[in-house]
Amino acid sequence: MLRETIQNILDNVWPMLIIICTIAISLRVVYLYQKKEKFVFYKEIFLLGFIIYVICLFHTVTFQDVGWSSSNFIPFKEMLRYSLGSPLFIRNVLGNVLLFVPYGFFITYLFKFKKVGFPFLLTFILSLVIESTQLWIGRVFDIDDIFLNIIGGMLGYSFMNLLEQTRLHFPSLLKKTWFYNIITIFILIMIVLYLSNIIQIGG
Repeated sequence: MLRETIQNILDNVWPMLIIICTIAISLRVVYLYQKKEKFVFYKEIFLLGFIIYVICLFHTVTFQDVGWSSSNFIPFKEMLRYSLGSPLFIRNVLGNVLLFVPYGFFITYLFKFKKVGFPFLLTFILSLVIESTQLWIGRVFDIDDIFLNIIGGMLGYSFMNLLEQTRLHFPSLLKKTWFYNIITIFILIMIVLYLSNIIQIGG
């Protein structure tokens, strides 16, 4: 299911990804050059990853077909009617949680949040805007999605802070920029190898 979801998203957004990423990279290079700031590979990849995530999130919450459902304004009504482990539970409960894990992760990294207040508020605002926008464009509003999105955002926030706490105990050698760059390259290779098996641009 995850493989099919990723393939569907990439098959639809790859033109937008190429254009927006090209614009973002070009502007970022010019910015670093004009400000005479140091280029740090892993940080730039992280910023680019956030842009790619936002594009994919936009597609997921605005273009997927939801004709099988209807709006829900009663808390927990929808999420409690799915059988644990069923396809609908995985799609609508776990899916909405996982959808916002990267958001909590990225914003915590970018703004160095230590307390949960701002990540919680930012996740709530984004989820509320998404659900309201879906209602306005003829899709559905589901208050349960907001709860699930917040859980996902908080998991991302917790994971990022856990990584930061773990990093503090690294030997000094493993706190160097080159080490993070190597880890980033390794992760990118793994992602490319995974995507090469599922993406079919123009296919």
